[in-house]
Amino acid sequence: MDTDDLLLARLAADLDGSFEALVLGHQDRVFTVALRYLGDRDDAADAAQEAFVRAYRALASYSAERIAAIRLRPWLATIVLNLCRDRSRRRARTVKVTKAGTDPSTPHDVVTALESRERWSRLLAGLPATHRAALILRHVDGLTYPEIAEALGRPEGTVKAQVHRGIAQLRAAYEADERIAREELTA
Repeated sequence: MDTDDLLLARLAADLDGSFEALVLGHQDRVFTVALRYLGDRDDAADAAQEAFVRAYRALASYSAERIAAIRLRPWLATIVLNLCRDRSRRRARTVKVTKAGTDPSTPHDVVTALESRERWSRLLAGLPATHRAALILRHVDGLTYPEIAEALGRPEGTVKAQVHRGIAQLRAAYEADERIAREELTA
């Protein structure tokens, strides 16, 4: 029995007493998925918080058997992605620089790291929502293809194609961005 199975058993037996363990065990990955999808730390924090509120409400309405049968990671991913899609539909997209990763050692490293994160966030935000969601779940959250298929409610083959196409589109966008940067330097 893995950690999530044990947690689900605890949640089925005592939701109020065990819910904090769910939040503590999954808050970083839920926030990261939201951040990569939305590109804004404040929106991502709100979406992650709302995802746990919705998760609690759903679990409170489920039987113990239904709770025990949940595949936790894809279930939480579904909740947070649905919230992110709703948020991105309601607002004009603005991508802000996020601070994550290793600590740069020089001011130049700080600027380079921030520019790189901003660039990748912008390129990722430019992908179609279906490809962006599949890529985030696969390469940011580390879900398996069957888990992604469950989270997105799509066939596994479709998810694999969306990840593959998303990577190809991201690569093409990166190369176009590089070409533009080179042209600006020579102009």
